[in-house]
Amino acid sequence: MGYELSAMQEKYIKINNLQVSEKLSNFVNDELLKNTNVSSENFWLGLEKTLDELAPKNKELIKFREELQKEIDDWHLKNKSKEFNLDEYKKFLLEIGYLKNEGPDFKIETENVDEEIASIAGPQLVVPVMNARYALNAANARWMSLYDSLYGTDVIEQSEDSVSERYDPLRGEMVIKYGRNFLDKYFPLAGLSWNKITSFAVKYGKLKVLKGADIFDLEDENKFVGHRGESDNPSAIILKNNNLHIEILKDSRAFAAQQDHAGISDIILESAVSTICDNEDSVAAVDSEDKIICYRNWLGLMKGDLKSKFEKEGKLFERKLNPHRSYISKDGKGLKLHGRSLLLVRNVGHLMTNSSILLSDGSEIPEGIMDAFITTAAALHDIKNKNNSRTGSVYIVKPKMHGPDETAFTDLIFSKVEEVLNLPKYTCKIGIMDEERRTSANLKECIRSLKNRVFFINTGFLDRTGDEMHTSMEAGPMIKKGDMKSSKWITAYENNNVDIGLSCGFSGKAQIGKGMWAMPDKMKDMMEQKTGHLKAGANCAWVPSPTAAALHALHYHEINIFNEQKKLIDREPAKLDDLLTIPIADRPNWSVEDINKEISNSAQTLLGYVVRWVDQGVGCSKVPDINNIGLMEDRATLRISSQHIANWIHHGITTKIQVTEIMKEMAKIVDDQNKDDPLYVKMSNDYENSIAFQTACDLVFKGKEQPSGYTEPLLHLNRLQKKSNLSSKPN
Repeated sequence: MGYELSAMQEKYIKINNLQVSEKLSNFVNDELLKNTNVSSENFWLGLEKTLDELAPKNKELIKFREELQKEIDDWHLKNKSKEFNLDEYKKFLLEIGYLKNEGPDFKIETENVDEEIASIAGPQLVVPVMNARYALNAANARWMSLYDSLYGTDVIEQSEDSVSERYDPLRGEMVIKYGRNFLDKYFPLAGLSWNKITSFAVKYGKLKVLKGADIFDLEDENKFVGHRGESDNPSAIILKNNNLHIEILKDSRAFAAQQDHAGISDIILESAVSTICDNEDSVAAVDSEDKIICYRNWLGLMKGDLKSKFEKEGKLFERKLNPHRSYISKDGKGLKLHGRSLLLVRNVGHLMTNSSILLSDGSEIPEGIMDAFITTAAALHDIKNKNNSRTGSVYIVKPKMHGPDETAFTDLIFSKVEEVLNLPKYTCKIGIMDEERRTSANLKECIRSLKNRVFFINTGFLDRTGDEMHTSMEAGPMIKKGDMKSSKWITAYENNNVDIGLSCGFSGKAQIGKGMWAMPDKMKDMMEQKTGHLKAGANCAWVPSPTAAALHALHYHEINIFNEQKKLIDREPAKLDDLLTIPIADRPNWSVEDINKEISNSAQTLLGYVVRWVDQGVGCSKVPDINNIGLMEDRATLRISSQHIANWIHHGITTKIQVTEIMKEMAKIVDDQNKDDPLYVKMSNDYENSIAFQTACDLVFKGKEQPSGYTEPLLHLNRLQKKSNLSSKPN
């Protein structure tokens, strides 16, 4: 966004007509392109040629967003005295090009899609790629321990009779019972409960389960896949239900098997089937130094050699990618199951620019184009060794696109990338984040523009709500945040995404996704509520941790999502009228106490997130809310909170003075919540000179004028200021 501050800190070298950060140039030439068939000369020439053509188009698209917003603002102001007329509103949106005429029915034509996308339904992790350890944990979360996931969460209630601080045998017994009940439910035996077995063996390619001398079979023998170890005393048996595998481990010497009369030590679940390695909402990457960390980690994942060394409780550990899982199939062949989650990479959207590369006119490179070239180039290594995608595809999740013109532009970007990197057309597959109002209102046409690339659509309630409020800022005061989930537009939005995806042939070919469970410590609640995403027709849904992935995987054993999608395909589609119903509060009569409580809740989480982003460069945080419940916060949650308060100030529900006082009070609470963090700098000691506090205030008080209500411009500007201050301090 023209941040001179960042450019001043970069050391550039001239490559053709581009000014490239020396650090980035070295990374690309010495690491990224090493052992590929793309020379650095061709890479930089191809990138420059693409930028000459596409950078002006990128600017035009952003300018068109601004023009549309001004016209919408003016329409609401002009019609403020009239009763809202939805038909007139729709006609107006069509005239200005916000709405597009819908074309004929079609089916997506994406090819070479991995089974984790097409035919395996399961949890999807989102992980900040800037943190190598977290990224490795997520990649390795394809296989997770059910026992550990149950024992360490509130899914198993704390025993009142627990006497041991190290291990609670009663809790352990409850975990084993839960596991046996899971097996009874989805892998039932003919005439016996798993609770009563004493052993198992494999004979003539079939699983034989024993109770003493009595032998029992699976009710459905097709669910048996294979085993490890000796057939008469296997160390593991592998079963499959709804395309998801589980492994029942047997090791009588293991600690977990001491309470188990069959010697079962664990049940391993196929869990995070796919993972989004995120360069966007969950990272704080503002300059070449930050971007290279992200790119280098993604490169390591694509090459398969990423490692992370860390210290925990005084011991040194090294994390690396798990190998594939070997087993003996029921017909006696040695086979492998893929050991890691299928990795997707989220690029940034079309809005932001970055000082890592300066164009011939001195302007910054559109960051999304830079991401497209570098993240795809990193995947050249995987295309060669096929450790991630076995079909030779690269999976790019593209966020924050507004309507079909912008999705078509994304198609154009990746066509250019493929040309420069000598890749077959449509190697790069695109995931559409349906999180902007203009996209959901035109979703069918957005998909059409990417019909040969699209592998995923996903709803994002928080960003979508932020855009809902910003787009209709002049329409009136918005309803409370908590009421948004029961509003007419959100129901239509969630249903429309599934309806359009199914009508375009996604089932069995691409993912239809749903959003994040935001409370990582509330796993019992997740287990009770998140089946709703499957019943809504989603064949993947986001989870905040590997443990949550393991537990959410149980839902996909319970529900065959492809059968659910068949039921939904003939329902009455969601209505555009409902989707465009603006969630304004009709003559609100809230008390001052109600208003202040709503603002306090938003301000507290907003400050808790911003202070870590600006001061420490942490892009995704588990932030305690005002009731000290940990919530996963990223830029999407920040967008909704800042836009909501900005809307209420704009319409006189509250005042800037009142909000400032609340922000100061909430800053004290956030300071106290972070008192055990040695790196934390208090905001309340000096409000005026706290960059973090002033950033949080700007996000609210300048919220109306931010492009689409996005938080990135202000966050990046102030993080760069903070980094500049830190680097200028004497050691």
